[in-house]
This record gives sequence, structure tokens and C-alpha cells, in this order.
Amino acid sequence: MDRTEIRLAGNGGQGLILGALILFRALGLDGRRAAQSQSYEPTSRGGFCYSDVIVTDDPSDYPLVTRLDTIVALAQVGLDRSVDLLKPGALVIADERLVQATPRGSFRLLALPISERAGEIGSSRIANIIALGVLARISGLCSREALAEAVRQETPEKFAALNLAAVDGGFALAETARLAAAS
Repeated sequence: MDRTEIRLAGNGGQGLILGALILFRALGLDGRRAAQSQSYEPTSRGGFCYSDVIVTDDPSDYPLVTRLDTIVALAQVGLDRSVDLLKPGALVIADERLVQATPRGSFRLLALPISERAGEIGSSRIANIIALGVLARISGLCSREALAEAVRQETPEKFAALNLAAVDGGFALAETARLAAAS
């Protein structure tokens, strides 16, 4: 792998920046090189927000995305405003409840009940962590152990058990999707 570009995108308030920071930390714990950046509209909740992570084998000479290999879309606006950056064959992981219109083209789409699973586990606020578990399991970018440790390091201790359950929930959701695709 020379360079992999990933975007977590959706609405402000969905924990997308925290999610990318956790992914960035997990990659570092696994000994991977990465860069992380973010952007959000000036509204604190509901505006377009995204956070990018670039993974490289060598030092990157440009730490911002140019063509996305993967997008995790937790809201329609996140996908709509990022679709032009998708490479042919890119992986699109979308929350099936919050992203109804998926892109046309040569993309691999994985629409999953991410926010629904978050509610089942205990809070809609952990959808970002569930999405990270799905991403880690499907892509193999980082290990489950590194992701769990990054969650421990980057989130408040009082939410550790819930966030770790979200990591497990994301891995389990990805396994279900893989089994469904194989049958």
C-alpha cells in the first residue's frame, strides 16, 4: 500500500473528528504512518463535517486527501459533499438509516444499520465508534486491539465500557455484512 485516503463524513455533532483521532491513534499503535485533518462548518450541530485520515508506507509529502479510497458516511450531507473525491472502486460505508441516496458509479457500497446498532448498544452517540469498528474489520487498516486501546486513550474513562462495546458492535456488524455478502 502506498497511500490510502479515508474520510469520516456527516453532520457536526456526530463525533467524526473524534473518530478520526481514534483511528489515527490506532494506526500509530499498530506502527503505521498516518496524517489526520478535519473541517466543519461554523454551525456546531448539523452542518457538514468531515475528518480525513491518510495512511502511507512512507512519509507523505501532502497530508490532505486528493482521491478517497474509503468514506464512512453517517449522514447524507457527508456523502453528497464528498462523492466527487471518490476513486473508482472506492469503499462506501453508509449508515442505511441516515444515508438513503447512495452514489452511482463503480463504488463498493456497504449500507449498514450503524445508528440502529448504536441505539441497541446503549446510545446513539456511539455510532461513530461502531463505524470505526466496521471500517477496521472490513479494511484491515488497524487491529481490533489497537482500536480498543485508542478508544481507551481518546475517550473519557466514564464512557470506556460503552465505547468498547461499540468497537465490538462494529466488528460484529461487519462480520454480519461479510456473511450476507458471501451467501
